[in-house]
This record gives sequence, structure tokens and C-alpha cells, in this order.
Amino acid sequence: MTLEQLRIFTVVAQHEHVTRGAEVLGMTQSAASGAIAALEREFGTKLFHRVGRGIVLTEGGRLLAAEAAGVLARAESAALAMREFTGLARGRLAVMASQTIAGHLLPARLVAFHRAYPGVALAVSVGNSAQVIGAILQGRIELGFIEGPRDDVTEPNLATELIATDPLVMIVSPAHPWASREGLNADDLATGQWVVREDGSGTRAVFFRALESLGVARERVDIVIELPSNEAIMAATVAGAGPTIVSALVCQSEIAAGTVVRVPVSLPPRAFFAVQHVDRYRSRAVAAFLGILRGWEAGREESSFFEKKEAKKLS
Repeated sequence: MTLEQLRIFTVVAQHEHVTRGAEVLGMTQSAASGAIAALEREFGTKLFHRVGRGIVLTEGGRLLAAEAAGVLARAESAALAMREFTGLARGRLAVMASQTIAGHLLPARLVAFHRAYPGVALAVSVGNSAQVIGAILQGRIELGFIEGPRDDVTEPNLATELIATDPLVMIVSPAHPWASREGLNADDLATGQWVVREDGSGTRAVFFRALESLGVARERVDIVIELPSNEAIMAATVAGAGPTIVSALVCQSEIAAGTVVRVPVSLPPRAFFAVQHVDRYRSRAVAAFLGILRGWEAGREESSFFEKKEAKKLS
């Protein structure tokens, strides 16, 4: 068993398709199949079941996937430690963030980091909160950023740190009946036909909790459209699809332009968290970037949208 075989197995398992996994890895399908076959011969058990055109992990495959994630994370940590032996003159920082954080919180902080450490290459990818957590567990990124309640992160080998809070707003198109209402009760809200993000999104989880705080149980929420991005949510809301709940950061320009109207209800803020694998070596680049996030001055751009709080530090 080699690290390369485990890496191939992990990516194929993630995509549940040998050809797709091979494409992501930049290798041939036969090479990926050969690596998996070698692991199956070594362990004397099948790692995947074929289901239609795809594959799913067997019980043994699930066990190996869990162990492989930790092995790959520790191997990358060792490589990082050696690369950093001479300091932060050069290197690479790979992070993944949910859409709101990637689009609004991180850009100015990334610029500040680049100015401080110009030799460190930055690689930022975007995914919903579930995808960010998966990437950390699989060892594909060093640091993740998610939104929503901390207790939604249930994996014991992940550490979280609160980095900011984010005001939520309920919005509708100007033509919607709620646009002219001065107040809404739980029964009113239960009649809404809502536009929401997809399963796995931190925004979706916070959406349900926000409505619950207003007395609307999840089973009473009528969802008419599910969409995969903040941009799609905003476009549908502007077009009159129905009410939604989003970050104040996401809808600033639309509210200012009058293409959506803020509904006057009080919503609890949501939290933005940094997430890291506890078994992974913390690189100097990660420590430096977290330091920039913690030390961001209150008077900077966007600061009115964030309330900095004390939090359990990643250690």
C-alpha cells in the first residue's frame, strides 16, 4: 500500500466514479483502476460495489476511507513541516470556504496576507459547508471556513474557531405582499413560499433555525425553489419567486437599488467559523492567516457587518 494508492482511492470514493476520479487526478482510468485493484488484492476484499454506472463503498471500503483520510492528512502535514523549515519565504496555502465567506469576508484578508507574505501562493476554492468539512477530512485543504451553528460540526477530529458573526435579513421583491407589511407573525411566515439553498449549505441550516426563532417549525416551511448559490437565490428573489433569508452582505446592493425589500423581522446572527483537522500539522501559513483574521481592524471596509467575539482558539 502506498500513499499514491490511498490518494487515488480517496478521490475515486469521493466522486463515486472511477473515470471521474481519474479525470480529477489527471490520470488515465486504467491507472486509477489498477491502483484500486492493487489495494483490493493486498487486503483481500472488495472496496467498491458497482451500482448502475457508478460505484459505492463496501463496508471495508468505508473503513479504509476513514483511515486513509487521516493518513493522507498526516503525510501532507509532514511535507508542510519540511517545506516550512526555512520559514514563510515561499509556500502554498490552500483553503476552502462557503460562498458568503469566500465572496465577502475573505478577499480583503487575502490581499492583506499576500502583502505580508508575497512568496506564499494562495489557493481558494468554494463549496457549501458540508463540502468544506469533507475536504478537510480528506486532507485536500489545510483550512476551511463555514457558516452556521458550531454544533453542526460533529466530527471529533475537527477544531473550530469563531472568526465573525453575520447579520441575517429576510427579503422579498418590491411586488411581494410582505414588502409593505410593518410586521409578520409566525402564521404569516408559515404562508410564505420560500426560496432556499441546497442541502449541505450552511445558509440553509441557518435559514431553518432563523424561522424556528420566529416560531415557525421546519415542517411548516413551504419550500418552492432550491438553488445552489447566493447569486441564484438573489436573482430568483428579485424576479419575485418568494421570500428568502440571506446574509446582509449578499443583498446590500440590491436593497440599495430597491430591487429587493427588507422585511422588518428580527433574526439572530449566524456565525462564521474557521475549521481545521486536529491531527494535521498547523503550517506557519495557516497560523499567519488566522492571525490576520483575528487582528482585522474594526474600522476596515465591511466592518459594520461583523461583530468580533472571543472564541476557543484552534490549537
